[in-house]
Amino acid sequence: MTDTAVPENTLPDSDGTEQFHSVGADLRDTTAPSGPIQERWDKRKFEAKLVNPTNKRRLSVIIVGTGLAGASAAATLGEAGYQVKNFCYQDSPRRAHSIAAQGGINAAKNYRNDGDSTYRLFYDTVKGGDFRSRESNSYRLAQVSANIIDQCVAQGVPFAREYSGLLDNRSFGGVQVSRTFYARGQTGQQLLIGAYQALERQIGAGTVEMNTRHEMLDLIVVDGKARGVVVRDMVTGAIETHFADAVVLASGGYGNVYFLSTNAMGCNVTATWRAHRKGAYFANPCYTQIHPTCIPVSGDHQSKLTLMSESLRNDGRIWVPKKKGDERAASDIPEDERDYYLERRYPAFGNLVPRDIASRAAKTACDEGFGVGPGGLGVYLDFADAIKRLGRDTVEEKYGNLFDMYARITGENPYETPMRIYPAIHYTMGGLWVDYDLQSNIPGLFVTGEANFSDQGANRLGASALMQALADGYFVLPNTIGDYLAGGGFEKVDESHPAAREAKAAVEERINKLLAVNGERTVDSFHKELGQIMWEYCGMERTAGGLMKAIALLRELKDEFWKDVKVTGVNEDLNQTLERAGRVADFFELGELMCIDALVRSESAGGHFRAESQTEDGEALRNDDEFAHVAAWESGGDTPVLHKEPLEFEYIEMKQRSYK
Repeated sequence: MTDTAVPENTLPDSDGTEQFHSVGADLRDTTAPSGPIQERWDKRKFEAKLVNPTNKRRLSVIIVGTGLAGASAAATLGEAGYQVKNFCYQDSPRRAHSIAAQGGINAAKNYRNDGDSTYRLFYDTVKGGDFRSRESNSYRLAQVSANIIDQCVAQGVPFAREYSGLLDNRSFGGVQVSRTFYARGQTGQQLLIGAYQALERQIGAGTVEMNTRHEMLDLIVVDGKARGVVVRDMVTGAIETHFADAVVLASGGYGNVYFLSTNAMGCNVTATWRAHRKGAYFANPCYTQIHPTCIPVSGDHQSKLTLMSESLRNDGRIWVPKKKGDERAASDIPEDERDYYLERRYPAFGNLVPRDIASRAAKTACDEGFGVGPGGLGVYLDFADAIKRLGRDTVEEKYGNLFDMYARITGENPYETPMRIYPAIHYTMGGLWVDYDLQSNIPGLFVTGEANFSDQGANRLGASALMQALADGYFVLPNTIGDYLAGGGFEKVDESHPAAREAKAAVEERINKLLAVNGERTVDSFHKELGQIMWEYCGMERTAGGLMKAIALLRELKDEFWKDVKVTGVNEDLNQTLERAGRVADFFELGELMCIDALVRSESAGGHFRAESQTEDGEALRNDDEFAHVAAWESGGDTPVLHKEPLEFEYIEMKQRSYK
């Protein structure tokens, strides 16, 4: 939980940001244990209060989301004996976006005997996050990572194996060891099937009640505690209230604020944003990850972008022509006229530098005129050397489904000609603020997986998203939520409670307001324009002037949205236009906060690159004296309130990252 007894910070009046926000008291995570970092998680588990089996049957938990974080949490809490209500907006929990993850999941098992360890995974995570994550959280993530693999193998997840039968590993960006377990390019799908089986077992046992096609639209807070949610039945339009002793949000990230991203089109920020409006702090919203290995934009008709797994960078080599504007086919460009720029600039890591660095390097190459393909917005990912070294059959065995997907989308054969790739929005490191127990500043509201901010810092290492989601759901939350529930004293709450009636009425009012506008512009047209503003001014590179311009543009567009959006149909029916309108309305508010957060953080860190803060050779330049903190934002309309949680480093020295 939070402790706000620390004196208020002040920002200098001369930085020009004070017009957009105010500053509140600092935050302290009072649940984080002390002592040797290797012992902190065990210490916290032992000190946490327990709930006896009989009492668990009397306690209830709502979980929003059925991806890896939500499904694993629901299955585990149901197995423990709690009464669980699980909600998702998909028609099946198996359609959660975790199914789209491709390349793998990290774990510090050191199967390759290449120097890996729990401490090295911890170090790589903190360094990869540009020293903007909590040490305690990052170490715990590394510590429980090995348990995840054992759990999933026991569930029957078909990880790739070597000829000997041992589980295989490969490397991902930002590391020099092989610690990524995988199932071809379908790792997320296979892991989700494992979690889904565990979830369905509890549904069958009656400990979990599954509610599909229900979207959370508000949080019910009673006497300062999270006690329920307001949801819309997406088939009938019925607005329902559901109650529990605690609420868990496992609803994913907010990358679709950019319109074009690698996320499924339905991914949204509404669950966490509505909780934010009810008082939950939103931390580090400007930290968004841009994945370097995506199929380039092909035209205005697209509604999403397609990821090409980072695993491809194990064997594929990235290059551009040395000659600007070179329009020759890749096969016609001789070896000595190719610039393998990642291998040249970062010889120690080569093509496996972290995602933020690889993305900016690709953007720089294209901005300077060396890009390939339509509009020069692409670089080559070439497998010719790998096919020559390993043979086509081996490459196909490792990456075949990814190659097939690329061929179907582009009409090009990547076995014969290099893939063309370009960076795209992929993951969000920001999310609701949580303490070491994964509890937000609202008692009883827990947040897991990508929906929270806690473990990845300013940049996520590849293959760590699935690791965090399953760590939170299987191992962390089940050991911490009991400490809160053991406190008891949960009075019965139902739909007649004033807080429930107020929340439901607010949802109904917002829906009616959207339906009443009856304007001329489609929801998607507003979303596209919003995304263009965000990509231009709060994308791979940000400046103070651009961010101020973006804030003004977003406020104008938001006003126009509420005056001219066209939402057809009625609430009392299946209405996908209404669903999208509500989500885009939340994206407008989130986008503004992202720009404010990026403006106030006048340093470069990981995925947040301020052009005013870079080294002579164009690398991100942090300012640890002023910005070694978590920025946790309290809802405040046009002037949100900034609370800072100082970051302290006892085990890893803060220094400028180098992958050279």
